[in-house]
Amino acid sequence: MKTLLVHAAVISLIVLFGLSSETFAAGNDTLVVYANGPTLDQVINSDTTASGQQAHSVYEFVSLDTTYIFLASITPRSNVTFLGVLGTNGRPPCIQPGVLNDGSIPKILFNLNRRGITATFQNLYFEDLSTNGSNAAGSRDVLVAADSVKLHMNNVISDENTGTVVGYTGNWDDFYITNCDFRNGVNPPTWTDTEILAPLWPAVPAVDTISMKYNTLFCDNAYVVVAKYPVRYIDFSHNSIVFSFLQPFFIFAALHAKIDNNILYGAFVGGETKAEYPWWDEMFSPAPPSIIDFDTMNVASDKVFDPADSGKSNWRMLAEGKRTVEVENNDFFEPQAITNFWTAWDDTAKTGDSLYTPPWMNARTTHMFNDPTDWPGFKASGNMIGVDPGYGPSFANVLQGGGNYGVGLLPYFTMIRTAQSPTIGWGYQIQSIPTGSSNWTPYWPLPEAADMQYTNAAVKNGSTDGKPVGDPYWFNGLSAVKPLPAQVATRFNLSNNYPNPFNPSTVIKVSLKQAGIISLKVYNVLGQLVKVVDQGYKAPGVYSYDVNMNNFASGVYFYTLQQGANIMTKKMMLLK
Repeated sequence: MKTLLVHAAVISLIVLFGLSSETFAAGNDTLVVYANGPTLDQVINSDTTASGQQAHSVYEFVSLDTTYIFLASITPRSNVTFLGVLGTNGRPPCIQPGVLNDGSIPKILFNLNRRGITATFQNLYFEDLSTNGSNAAGSRDVLVAADSVKLHMNNVISDENTGTVVGYTGNWDDFYITNCDFRNGVNPPTWTDTEILAPLWPAVPAVDTISMKYNTLFCDNAYVVVAKYPVRYIDFSHNSIVFSFLQPFFIFAALHAKIDNNILYGAFVGGETKAEYPWWDEMFSPAPPSIIDFDTMNVASDKVFDPADSGKSNWRMLAEGKRTVEVENNDFFEPQAITNFWTAWDDTAKTGDSLYTPPWMNARTTHMFNDPTDWPGFKASGNMIGVDPGYGPSFANVLQGGGNYGVGLLPYFTMIRTAQSPTIGWGYQIQSIPTGSSNWTPYWPLPEAADMQYTNAAVKNGSTDGKPVGDPYWFNGLSAVKPLPAQVATRFNLSNNYPNPFNPSTVIKVSLKQAGIISLKVYNVLGQLVKVVDQGYKAPGVYSYDVNMNNFASGVYFYTLQQGANIMTKKMMLLK
């Protein structure tokens, strides 16, 4: 019966738009959509059941020789997956805006405005240049405009966005963004635009989970993660941030955060002028800006997380004692051309307004990490400050510009800081659409692929998990599909370690159905704790740990996973 209903829905679409049957093909809950039919918004917004739900749960995009066009926002009515079918060389299907009859360009591609839905985007290319080669200022690839929405993005490219790639106004939403590339996000006259994930003013939403892993953020003007207001958990790991005008993070008061194994190269080049200080991009207490910048919890956030404590006289220290923040094995490097430029700028006083240039941590943040009494959950280790990854030579063109590198980041800085209004952006191999072209598709493979493969061995081997620091995709075979995100856990579970017996390392897998604080610990036969494998807040998912016992004696050990009242213990044997 379901098959008949699906085909009936497809036939009704064919009748509605007067198209041949080859435009659509269906099977079970999947609708295959080709780019030679009606616009994407017409297809998906009209594909609904009598009760107002999506008629299909999966929309599969298969056209690679031209782009899918949208002229209005796509508004899913229920849980949905948008899945691109990759070409043999890894090329994903591309979606771009068309031009409306009045000459305007639609700003929002996907609008998730239904409470509690889950939307998944995989293997897609969002090109924000319209078919006439211009942008809509303030564009959004995805707008999350409802509460308790779960957004999953995997292997998605966003190119030339001029507003916010993922904007949100709902409360307690979850964002899982993996294996994605965000490139050339510059709105020339507005240097605070092109955020990757951010709330839309004046909304002040609380966030449950932000998990961004294995992403590359390349030549984007503004912030990568903005969570100004209460955010329960952030995991920002194995990302490469390469060239940005503003600081990458705006997450001062996160309750739980993990920032591990990232590369930050040429980040926050715009700095902060002395005139902007102290309240530009500051929240609760003024401090000069830095790459890693945390502040104490404010009373409004504490009321959200722990209303019972918020009325006590010592509420602030109670709140700080519950926070866990981990910053480990990141690499932060500013190329010499940038530091020389900053020095010359201040020496010549071009505007009479010198700069605060970004250190790794400002004094306030450093104090929090160095005070285990008041901030026992803060830890920072293994970070490489001033270590050049050794990216390819053409990255230098980003700074000076020319051709399809635009005006250049440093000339752009000069225009912004001298109150000019740039009409040309900066970037790396910026896309262009020839006038009157048909069947246009964006660059593939991405032209920065070779230069992203850095050469510094210390950075290649400097992560906490053995992978290259930053986004390891660039070393994995560039025609291959990026790895899928972590499995979805269906229950709390602790696996049998493998191999067992082992020498000196073994792998332990953990499944967490719900988010929360966990501990994974190893004990000897006397019940003494000998190793803490992991401890802290975790999002739901399946986690794999490579446990090295090289410095321990042969024998039987027990490993225990705990999350709240859930406890599991298993036995393993180290045999040297």
